[in-house]
Formats: sequence, C-alpha cells, structure tokens
Amino acid sequence: MTFRNLTSDEVNFMIFRYLQESGFKHTAFSFANESGVQNCAFRGSEIPPGVLISFIQKGVQFLEIETRIRNKTDQVNYDTVFEMLLPEVPKEKLFARTIPDSIASSSTTSASLSGTTTATPNRSKSSAQIASSISSSSLSNAATTSSLTTTTTSTTSTPSSTTTGRRKNSNAEKASSGSARNGSGRPSKKSKQTPTPSAATTTAAATAASTRDSHVMQDEEDAVMTMASGGAGAGGTGVVQQGATPSSTEDHQQLPILIDDSQVTKLKGHTHEVFICAWNPVRSNVLASGSGDSTARIWELVKNEVGAQAAPDQPIVLHHGDPVLDTFNQATTKDVTTLDWSADGKKLATGSYDGKARIWTADGQLKAVLDQHKGPIFSLKWNKQGNYLLSGSVDNTAIVWDIETGSVKQQFAHHTAPTLDVDWRNNTSFATCSTDRMIYVYELGTKDPIRTFAGHEDEVNAIRWSPNGSLLASCSDDFTAKIWSFGSSSSSSQKCVFDLKEHTKEIYTIKWSPTGPGTDYPNRNMVLASASFDATIKLWDPTVGKCLHSLTKHTDPVYSVAFSPDGKYLASGSFDRFLHIWSVHDGKLVKTYRGTGSIFEVCWNSTGDKVAACFSNSLTEEFNVCVLDFHM
Repeated sequence: MTFRNLTSDEVNFMIFRYLQESGFKHTAFSFANESGVQNCAFRGSEIPPGVLISFIQKGVQFLEIETRIRNKTDQVNYDTVFEMLLPEVPKEKLFARTIPDSIASSSTTSASLSGTTTATPNRSKSSAQIASSISSSSLSNAATTSSLTTTTTSTTSTPSSTTTGRRKNSNAEKASSGSARNGSGRPSKKSKQTPTPSAATTTAAATAASTRDSHVMQDEEDAVMTMASGGAGAGGTGVVQQGATPSSTEDHQQLPILIDDSQVTKLKGHTHEVFICAWNPVRSNVLASGSGDSTARIWELVKNEVGAQAAPDQPIVLHHGDPVLDTFNQATTKDVTTLDWSADGKKLATGSYDGKARIWTADGQLKAVLDQHKGPIFSLKWNKQGNYLLSGSVDNTAIVWDIETGSVKQQFAHHTAPTLDVDWRNNTSFATCSTDRMIYVYELGTKDPIRTFAGHEDEVNAIRWSPNGSLLASCSDDFTAKIWSFGSSSSSSQKCVFDLKEHTKEIYTIKWSPTGPGTDYPNRNMVLASASFDATIKLWDPTVGKCLHSLTKHTDPVYSVAFSPDGKYLASGSFDRFLHIWSVHDGKLVKTYRGTGSIFEVCWNSTGDKVAACFSNSLTEEFNVCVLDFHM
C-alpha cells in the first residue's frame, strides 16, 4: 500500500488559509506573494474552514497512539504535544493518574455546558480501542471540532485587548508600508477595522463551521439567550420575544425585546467584510455601505415595508477598481474604509485603502477622484456647508479638499504617525488625532495648529466635537476618554477638562448625544458615550465628568455606538454579534438582535425608525448589512 504525501503547494495553501482565518491579513498577504499560492489550482470554496487545524489535530491523535503502542502503555501524561516527538518518553510520563469514567464523563459534560476547560478526559481505553475509534467517524471533522471548541471556549469568549490592539497596530504598519490590505473592521484603523476575531476564536469557529448542524445551532441559540438575559447570577434583565408579556418575577421592570427576523431587512451582495454604513441625511430610506470587496453600495429600501419586503431589487454598486481586470494583488488595496454623505444628501464621499477619495452622486455617478494622499484613508468628513471635504490618512496628513474644483485647499502635516480620525468644529475649523498620541485643532488658512491637546499616553482612536463646538471628546488605547475645552485661551496648548478613567481596556469610539446646546433639544442634558474593548459602553455627564450608566450586556469588544436622532436611545454593535438598543435615560437594555457575524458599524436613519448594522463573518462568508425596524 502506498500513501499519498502532501505537496508543498498544499501545505502552503493550508498555511495561507489559516493565516486568513486567524486574522493575520498582513502576514497572509506577504506569504501569498512569496509562496505563490494564488497561482495554485485549488478552488478555495471547496476547501473547508479550519483545514490546517484539522490535519494537525488528526496527526496529533495518531502520534499519541503510536507513542502508546511503542511504549506499551495505555496512558502518557504529556505536558505539551511536542513531547510526543521525543525519541523516548521519560518514565515519569508513562503512568498518568487515571480518572474514573464517572468523573471524566461528568467533567466532559460540565465543560460542554459551562464553556470552560476542565480536567483531562478519561484516557483509560486501550490502544486498540483508541485506534479503532480514530479510524471510525469519531475522528471526523465533528470530533475535531468538539475537541478544539472545548479547549478554546474559555479563551475565545472574550477576545483580549492585546489581540485587537495588535490588529490595529499591524494595520497601521502595513498601511504605512503600503504592502497589504488592512485586515480589521474597517480596514482603516481597526486595524482600525478588521473586524477579525482573535486567532483562537477564528480557529475554533472555522473548524466548527464545517460540521455544525441544526441541533448544534439550537444549542448555540440557547446559550445566546442565556447570555442576553444576564445569566443565573449576572444580575441582568431578561429577554422576551417581541409581543410576549414580561414575567411578573422581574419586579415589574420592562424586559428587553428580542427583535424578530421578520422585522429585519438583510441587504446582501457584498463579498467581503462590510466596514462602514451611513444613512442619507435627507432620504431616510437610502443607505450606503462600504466593504473590503472594493465596492460601496447604495441601497434604496422600499418605503412603508419591513423585513424582506423592504429590500431593494438591486443596489447601486460603486466600483473602486476594475472588477474584471483587478488582480489578486491589486484588488486588496481598494477596500472602502470610510464614507460620508454631504448634509444635503446629494453627494457621497468614499475613502479607500488605495489612498484615494472619491465623490459620487446619490444615483451612483462618479464625479471626482481626489488623489493626493500617499497611504490609506482612515477618516472622511464633509463640512456642514458641503463645499469642503476633510480626509485623514496613514501618510500622517490631513487634507481639506475644495469640492467645486476637486483640488487640495490645504494639507496639514504636523502629525508624526498615521492620522486616525478627523472632525469638523464648524465650516472652516477642525481637529485631527493620530497614533502619535497628539490632537491638533486647525483653522483653514493658518499654517500651524490653533490648539494642541496633549495628554493621552497611547494612540488616540477617535475625536468628536460637541454639537455646539465648545468641547472636544477623545478616546485612546490608554483606556481613557478625555474632554477638552476649545475655550478662548491665548495659549495654543491646553489641558483636558475631564479625564474619564472607568474603562479597563482600549476605548475605540465615542459619540455625543444630539441634545443640549447647539441641537434641536437644547433643554435636555448633553451625554457622551464611550465604547471599549472591555465589552462595555459608558454614558457620561460631560459637565461634571461623571459616569451616569455602565452598559454591560456585551461580551466582546464594542466597536460602534450611535444615538437615535432624538437622543433617547443608544444602539451598540459588538464582536459578540449582538446589536443592543439601550434607553439613555436609565441605561436599560430595551431591544436586542443577534446577527450572523461581528458588527463593525451601527447607525440610525434621520427619522429614528430604522437602525442599520454591518455584520461580517468571514468563516461562513456572510457579509450583510441588516436594517432593523425600531418602534417603542
């Protein structure tokens, strides 16, 4: 009997797929180019997720059988799998403690229920029995899935901040080198974006995806409902199906409603991660989305319809590269990382990983390509008047574009590292922030910053001006958010007014409520929301620097929050696949929806009756924009 050997191309392809599935997009890109896997004759769609881990796991199991037979023992107490490769197994390893069947069975069951790693399962079977079981269906992908899932659940339930932070840093690094596509949520700074789960999360999920069946999905749904309800000892409120009557045991408190799929419109068509979405500010049924498939799309929902009936027949597709001629190497540099509608709703600006900003009409006509940046664009904002567009790039600069002429009005180059976010204060003044930890405020026509805000101890991820432009909020990887006063000081350098320190991990985004001075609701208090990798959202009173509410139902990093137009509700999206809607008044969860993948962006339409969210799951290749109908 002859056995087939793996070819180097097959090994390289499995490594490439593992790097992709684990979120190492930069490394995967470099490896693909050096190994030439894109030229191999493999059909990626026919190769199951987690194939490398499946091969390795089966190899480990056969290696263990070989070791047991060679040493004539039923048990070997290994500390690591690498000890199996030793020519001789130390004698002290040959006699491991035996776990009674009853205890092993109990421990295994407990592990599957609690999602934590327990004692080593019973290994008292004979080598012959083990060999027999391995050759049977128990060593199918399903068995591998079970093994991997059990041992990694406790690790993957809450991705570490270091993993997410690494994605962001690597994105900036690869962007600055210009060598690869960003791999995170928005390929921008999430890296800003990829939205890619941690390596452990992706590996376990990839293997599970190839064998998951209906009853496993039901078990997952049950676990999700337990999480959403706060758990037995979590102290959270429960969740009820839409239309159900809350239990009287909840002390008469209103329970959050689980939004039914019939109230959700799924907009399908993107073929890679969807990083960003934004509603047209004038036409409340028109939504734009941007993706890693090198396209943006404009969706016009059917008015007065909900669910599947509201989905348009075809979106308007805005191609950022030639869909036919783009090669493997070229297409990956045109991810649409950011987009923004002009205030009149007539123009859409998109920023791309190729360093170009593009201006489109609302019906999809390309009007201008703004080509001055030397690196990916991470942030893009129109001023209220609509005559200037502001962009921030990994090339360390920010540019104000004159839309009438399509030329550079002024370029600002004071940052010493990638510019992560920009925000207008008024029609001619704006702020920028960077991985260099600095925040600058500029006025068009002036060469140097008119304000410099220094104080963060790590990368500054986002900045937002309050509605009246008097305060600037910022958030950082140093676990803090800060509030700065623009003031009228003659000094260009100022200290922060409030240092908000209650988060325990990196803060990714912040948003001001549309209430208080400068809004349509001037008599209502202003609120600041911050979202963090610690899986919480905090609502702050910016006048005293006090935390009003800590919103704690998410279990993974929170990447996006958005206030409803009236400021009464806050939507949040997380890597845990949940979109939650909270009451700003009391901080309670009022509605929730579980999607099919990680959420990178959430946003409300101008009338406050629809919430859009970008869901991305690279393992199941589901990249949807979901629109939820919201009524209280």
